[in-house]
Amino acid sequence: MTDTLRPAETPVLDAGPLTSDGPQKLKRSIGIVGGTLLTLSCVTPASTLFVVVPDLFGSLGTATALTIAIGSLLCIAVAFCYSELGTLIPSAGGEYAMVSTMAGRLAGWLVFVLSLLVVMIVPPVIAMGTADYLAPIVHLDPAVAGAGVMLLATLAGLLDLRANAWITGVFLVLEVIAAAVVAVLGFAHSERGAGSLVSMQVAGSGGHTDTVTGMLVVSGLAIALFVTQGFSTAVYLSEELENPRRNVARTVLATLAISTVIILVPVVAITLGASDLSTLTGGDISSMVTAWSNSAVGTFVSLCVALAIINAGIVMVIQNSRVLFASARDKAWPEPVNHGLAKLGRFGSPWVATLAVGVPGALLCFVNLDTLYGVTGVSVTGMYLLVAVAALLARRGSHAHTPAWRMPLWPAMPVLLIVVLAYILSQQETGYLLWTGGITAVATLYWAFYLRPRRDTRWLVSIPEDTQE
Repeated sequence: MTDTLRPAETPVLDAGPLTSDGPQKLKRSIGIVGGTLLTLSCVTPASTLFVVVPDLFGSLGTATALTIAIGSLLCIAVAFCYSELGTLIPSAGGEYAMVSTMAGRLAGWLVFVLSLLVVMIVPPVIAMGTADYLAPIVHLDPAVAGAGVMLLATLAGLLDLRANAWITGVFLVLEVIAAAVVAVLGFAHSERGAGSLVSMQVAGSGGHTDTVTGMLVVSGLAIALFVTQGFSTAVYLSEELENPRRNVARTVLATLAISTVIILVPVVAITLGASDLSTLTGGDISSMVTAWSNSAVGTFVSLCVALAIINAGIVMVIQNSRVLFASARDKAWPEPVNHGLAKLGRFGSPWVATLAVGVPGALLCFVNLDTLYGVTGVSVTGMYLLVAVAALLARRGSHAHTPAWRMPLWPAMPVLLIVVLAYILSQQETGYLLWTGGITAVATLYWAFYLRPRRDTRWLVSIPEDTQE
């Protein structure tokens, strides 16, 4: 029998570590503009373009833009699911609060574990790209530079959220400028026609040209989904957004649209403007920019990207600390751990949870990058799959009458998404599936032997009172 949460039966005063006034709550301090700035910064379009996309060029060549475009179309369906669930269940717990409420506590716990993998791995993956883009002024070891960025982001994450919204907003402008410069230069120096975007070619060994197969594109979709993954930040921030019933959906959908344009347009321009297939497959965007212009422009773009990566680190630490904060409030851990992670600092931020995200993230910068990419791709795909299942169940019982944003084409949209995501998962490398599956198995044992026997006192996923309008 499905162990499904019924919010009406979950006592709010038992939902987390208590103060004299009840559970710790995050304060509503940002509107849709601040929320969109923070969410866009978490998608971090420029750092994704300059750090993640080059790896896609290396395996997909001219099919990179097509793969990202397909991934972005799939993300529209994912965004619909997040928007509906995020307005039904506006909680800092994000995916796990939504899935727990709709599909049961075990499903919610598993999606929490997958989201925890993503939130712990993605920031150091992005941060390690800093060294490449600081190279015009200083040469640093990528792992050391990444660790430094993570620690800096952790310090910034301890500040007030409104202050961080403005900091990240300024950085966001710089990274959009960098992406725009790349797009303009790439289109201005086009070497091939639009037909090359579907030519499915990649440079092979010995100077040969290889064909990109359909299976390679499907396999690459896991990373393509990761490219715009940060739009879900709007759901994590739902407890701090004003009027979440309206602003969560607006922020999710607007962020996906903007970030797709910021990433996809330069990718198309790079594909058309690369001097030859080997240069495109090499994915050295900074060198291409320098070749298209001069060293000064290349340095400017590189420094903008470095700032974008720092910006991404700040926002990701903010988002990810909210996930840990919410899990402690919902009693996912032994009581001393819950008490520590749920503490709020003088600026209203969960300072212990922030440190718990940032410091391990700095250490992960010394782990093999390919493994981090692979596990992240599998985790994001699995997480979206469980969110789609929850969206399929979102109109049962009392939830059918709860005021919320409702997606079009339901239930066809989540059903199609479930089928496609399951197929994408089946095409991932066995090693990455085993890593992710092993971690999920350990988490399931924790659920079976610790959380489930204590179901009355542990994993009590709650919706904050003032959002249940």
